Amino acid sequence: MQYNNKMNRILAALLLLLSAHALHAQDKQNMFNPVNTSVTSLSIAPDARGGAMGDTGAATEADVNSQFWNPAKYPFNIARAGAAVSYTPWLRKLVNDINLADLVGFYRIGDYSAIHGSLRFFSLGEVYLSGMDDMTINPYEMAVDVGYSRMLSERFSMAVNMRFIYSDIKYDYTAESSAGKAFAADIALYRLGYLMAGNRECSFGWGLNISNIGSKISFGGDDNSEFIPTNLRLGANFTVPFNEYNKFSVAADLNKLLVPTYPKQMDDEADNDYEDRVQREYYDISPIAGIFKSFHDAPNGFKEELEEIQWSLGCEYTYNDRFMMRAGYHHEAANKGNRKYFTVGAGFRMSVFTVDAAYVFSTSQTNPLDQTMRFTLGFDLDGMKDLFGRRR
Repeated sequence: MQYNNKMNRILAALLLLLSAHALHAQDKQNMFNPVNTSVTSLSIAPDARGGAMGDTGAATEADVNSQFWNPAKYPFNIARAGAAVSYTPWLRKLVNDINLADLVGFYRIGDYSAIHGSLRFFSLGEVYLSGMDDMTINPYEMAVDVGYSRMLSERFSMAVNMRFIYSDIKYDYTAESSAGKAFAADIALYRLGYLMAGNRECSFGWGLNISNIGSKISFGGDDNSEFIPTNLRLGANFTVPFNEYNKFSVAADLNKLLVPTYPKQMDDEADNDYEDRVQREYYDISPIAGIFKSFHDAPNGFKEELEEIQWSLGCEYTYNDRFMMRAGYHHEAANKGNRKYFTVGAGFRMSVFTVDAAYVFSTSQTNPLDQTMRFTLGFDLDGMKDLFGRRR
């Protein structure tokens, strides 16, 4: 895979977590074929609740961090307004200065709609460049988005997000090189239903979020632009209240990148012919055409297409709507990145704020995601208003 710049190669290599130990050398050459994108930091789960549940969130109960998972959940929030800040020290087994910070907020308009937005900042820390002009740079990526969601019925809602993406990870400060910019949109659906199990009213939800539908991104230096991580997320959630104080939820998500697979060179294919085919079948493909192409372009056919689907399972126990325990598992095929890990976490909710934390246990000893922590601090603006009102 050829990238427009060196830093993009580094970032993609880190986030794809290539697991060379899992396959023999010849097998890796023939089988390992992850779906590559630029601005891969957009795929990182920002908050501790979803992160503790194995990276699930398309259909879990609505909260302040629904912007990343499924913004169509916002009208179902109990709170009128909320905000949260999340922080993740990323890939701590490799480096100590890569971080993801996320700020998100929402406000419900009346009883049926909401506006919401977020700002995420992904810093790669300091990078020293040696050569004729030695320098230290601070590459980063950021995204700003705003959205609107509305209930179309008492149980069904829809949302749209608009996003601006900025990626300044260039290492070549020449006239031909520039920071990458792109625009994207999300389309999301959510349905919440209820059913009786004995004398308990259980809730069942499903959600769909197609995120980062937008332009390609270019860093200058050539005429080729890279795909951003357009993603299809489909999920379901089932919540059982045991009694007035205890409830338990089980959630599952499926994810597929809606991006074409980078073509592999065939054994009898000349280099020039291969480069022409890459240009024709990859770089010349529009983002919308790439979405449809992503369902049928895997070199090894339908089996490999299924391997491109990541799946996650998560569960959450809640006591008195105050204390939460969570666990989950995330799976990605070995040929597509091999990100396989268990997650655990906990949360504590007061009238004004919520504190959540999550921890990753990798099933692979060489996985840099192992021992990753996430932290989220959320604020219920209704609770703050009541608190200040009582004090007055």
